[in-house]
Amino acid sequence: MAKIVTMGEIMLRLSTPGNSRFVQTDSFDVNYGGGEANVAVSLQNYGNEAYFISKVPASEIGQAAVNSLRRFGVHTDHVVRGGGRLGIYYLETGCSLRPSKVIYDRAHSSISEATPDDFDFDEIFRGADWFHWSGITPALSDSTALCLRQACIAAKKAGAIVSCDLNYRKKLWSPEKAQSVMRPLMQYVDVCIGNEEDAQTCLGYRPDADVESGRTDAEGYKDIFRKAMEEFGFRYFVTTLRESFSASDNGWKAMIYDGKDFYVSRRYEIVPIVDRVGGGDSFSAGIIHGLANGRSQQEALEFAVAASALKHTIPGDVNMVSIAEVESLMNGGGNGRVER
Repeated sequence: MAKIVTMGEIMLRLSTPGNSRFVQTDSFDVNYGGGEANVAVSLQNYGNEAYFISKVPASEIGQAAVNSLRRFGVHTDHVVRGGGRLGIYYLETGCSLRPSKVIYDRAHSSISEATPDDFDFDEIFRGADWFHWSGITPALSDSTALCLRQACIAAKKAGAIVSCDLNYRKKLWSPEKAQSVMRPLMQYVDVCIGNEEDAQTCLGYRPDADVESGRTDAEGYKDIFRKAMEEFGFRYFVTTLRESFSASDNGWKAMIYDGKDFYVSRRYEIVPIVDRVGGGDSFSAGIIHGLANGRSQQEALEFAVAASALKHTIPGDVNMVSIAEVESLMNGGGNGRVER
C-alpha cells in the first residue's frame, strides 16, 4: 500500500440532531472533520499509510481533533500545535425540498495562521508516494496558500504524485481570488478533481451542463477536460456528476479523462441521503487509493463512486467503510438485505 500525505484544516463540526433546524435545537452532535482529514481517514481504512499535515491549538479541543484521526490509524506526527483556536462549522441537515445549511466560524484558526517555518516539508515527504490537497486550504489565508505551495514543491522533489480537489467554497473567497491563487498552483498537479462549479470558479472553464435541473450529461464536460489537459498538463482530470433532485435524492456517477480516453462510471441513485457532507472527499480518497495501488482508470473510478455513494448513508464527515464493503456494492450489492 502507498504512503499518502494530505494537508488541510480539521474542524469541530456541531450539527443539529436529525433534521432539526438551528432555531429549534438546544443541543448539537459533535464530530471532527475537514476535506483532507476526511480523505486521510478513508485512505487509512483502505490499508494505506495516511499522514495528515495541519496546525491545531495546544488545547484539549485541539487534542480531541487529533485523537479523532488517531482512532482510525491516521499518522498525526506532522500536526503542529499553536495558534489560538480550532475552526468550527455548524451543520443543519436538510431533507426533501429543504437544503442543508452550513455556517462557518473559522476565522483566525490555527492553520490559517500557519507559516512554512512550522513544517519540515522535506522530512514530511520523505518516501511519500502521493500528496493530496484541496482548494479549501489555500482559501484560508495567503499564509496557508504559501505553506501549500512549499508542500507541493517538496512533494514533487520527493517524486510524489500530487492531486487536487478544486473544492471551491464561496464563503471563503471570490472566483477572482480563487483563480489568481489556484491557477498558478496547477503546475504541480498531476490529478485534478473538480465538479462543474469548481471548473468555472477555480480555473475559468464553464461546462455545458444543467445541474440545477438534475441533468448532467457527461458530454458537456469533455471540452473543459481537453482544455484543462492542454493548458496544465494533468495526467488525469476527474469529475463527479451529481444529479441533485432534492436534499434527500441524488443521482451519482463520475468520469475520468487521461488525455486520450473518457471513462464514465456506473450511476447510483442515492435515496434517502443520510449525510452528504464529505461525499466529495470520500470520492477523492477512492480515486487516490485506486490509482496509487495499481487499479485501472475504470476500476479506480468505479471504486471511488461506490465508496462515495456509501458515504451518503453515514452520519458525520468521514467515510467509515472497508474495501470489502465498497467492492460488494461495485459487484452488485446494495439491496439492503441484513448481513448475518
